[in-house]
Amino acid sequence: MDFDDVLKDVGSFGPYQKIIICFVLLPAALPCAFHAYSQLFIAATPRHWCRIPELEPWLRDYMDLVLNLSIPIISEQQQFLDYASCEMYKRNYSDIVRYLEYRTPYELQNDKVWHIGSPKKSETEKCQHGWHYDRSQYPSTVVAEWNLVCEQNYLVTLALVVFGVGGLIGNYIFGYLQDMWGRRPSFYAYLLLEVVACAASAFAWDFNSWLGLRFVVGLTVPAILASPYVLAIEMVDPEKRVFCTIVSNIAYSCGLVLLAGVVYLIRDWRYLSLAVSLPLLLLFSCFFVLPESPRWLLAVNQPERAAKILKSMARVNGVPLPSNFANTLAERFQKSQSIKSADSSSSTFGLLDLFRTKNMRHKTLIITLIWFANTSVYVGLSYYAPALGGDEIWNFFLAGVVELPTYLLLWPGLSYFGRRWILCISMLMGGVACVATFLYSQEANVMLILYCIGKMGISSAFVVLPLLASEIYPTVVRGLGMSFSSVIAMIGPIIIPIINHMGQQMLVLPLIVMGVLLIVGGLASLFLPETKGKNLPQTIAEGEAVPLRCFFNSNCCESKGKSTKLQLHRNSVPQIVICSICKAEIKNRK
Repeated sequence: MDFDDVLKDVGSFGPYQKIIICFVLLPAALPCAFHAYSQLFIAATPRHWCRIPELEPWLRDYMDLVLNLSIPIISEQQQFLDYASCEMYKRNYSDIVRYLEYRTPYELQNDKVWHIGSPKKSETEKCQHGWHYDRSQYPSTVVAEWNLVCEQNYLVTLALVVFGVGGLIGNYIFGYLQDMWGRRPSFYAYLLLEVVACAASAFAWDFNSWLGLRFVVGLTVPAILASPYVLAIEMVDPEKRVFCTIVSNIAYSCGLVLLAGVVYLIRDWRYLSLAVSLPLLLLFSCFFVLPESPRWLLAVNQPERAAKILKSMARVNGVPLPSNFANTLAERFQKSQSIKSADSSSSTFGLLDLFRTKNMRHKTLIITLIWFANTSVYVGLSYYAPALGGDEIWNFFLAGVVELPTYLLLWPGLSYFGRRWILCISMLMGGVACVATFLYSQEANVMLILYCIGKMGISSAFVVLPLLASEIYPTVVRGLGMSFSSVIAMIGPIIIPIINHMGQQMLVLPLIVMGVLLIVGGLASLFLPETKGKNLPQTIAEGEAVPLRCFFNSNCCESKGKSTKLQLHRNSVPQIVICSICKAEIKNRK
């Protein structure tokens, strides 16, 4: 039974679907955006210097004086002095204090007093009495509260790695739960666990307890985004799935922009943890409004529940249904089940089917490579925003805002120009922009512009890839293939924080690595077939009939209805060059 035909009988994209998508599923994208990136501000590292107990009384009114007398200068640019964060001068501060006590306020503000005893000639040592933190931007963060700086600064990166590991495990576990429990209950189970864990982290008593709770939050983040999206595309006809994809990404980007606004208003990390979690409990008000996926209900042998939801859908859409609709649906379902039972020997597929043939193996590897590149770079650029310098919150706000125009261009672009070239151009544009930062590492404004271009490119690619992958994988292994690629891609958010951490000594290093990764993925996408306007492959055999592309040669290996270029090759058309892939395909068919 083709559920899309049933959907047309009740309204495939009427007021019912529009209300559910706009007022329930779009707000459901906020938890993922909030919890995936709020950690950048909860665990932000403020400017810090070694604490000198003897000079504490002068710190509030004469900070520049105290820093100049006790902290080495590591760089001096115009009027801005950059002081060392983990070193202090080895001096007799008691004598300095006695000298300062007899100075007038005017003398303390005089530059001559700032060089008592030539501090630059003194030896340096590591901080002996803790650190003083600049709390002008963040009154309190995890880093400042538990002193995760200097020798302990790797713990901030470890927290992001642990969060990524949680996402990898959660993506694997909750994928099964989603198919076992259903889309609706699994979404609310993820949401409750995520909100409780994030809110509880606001009361963490030490770093280890906070880290454990962040791991729990990480478990739910991929699933909390996937469930509403899956439910949306399962309630509309195939022609509207591009719309659902675009709108879902718009909602996610708006979540990033909204998060920047929340952080701007709330800077204390404990209050911020509560602010990005407790308001999301309002989503539970839609518990009795959000329906279960009727497509899933039919798949798990519950036609009665599916018929009830489809009747509600038809009523809201204004579509009349026959009085025996439920019985007719049950009969069609039973008939399709008997057909499946008769052909059960050929309906079981596993992971090996993604690699059994050369054609399918290459497609799987290319899609997985591109998915890994996109996930790694998107997360990496989002994590990298605070490292650009200047106002961290403003940088993150820009990183979210620049995504929105790309979706407006993608909307018609995917329909007119196809998937393959848009994916390639998006990745190459983002990759070149990231690599180009190497030439402008000393120009902050140019760096920010290139960063925004890179973010626009990767956000576009991130929209196109799942759509292209779903149209390349045959139906019998589509869910398995996309799950495999996305799970492998979740390794990226584990590795990318480590690369960003390495970039502390070379600011543009992470951008160069991410740029190269995007360029490689963009070039690899040219080997994939174009899927715009093509029928979805249902079986492995139909997938095999669509070979890989010949890189830039758009004529070679392209199917056009029933007459294919492979058939033209067989007739030895002289103007077409036969590639090695086509030769192998022709040989197999003969």
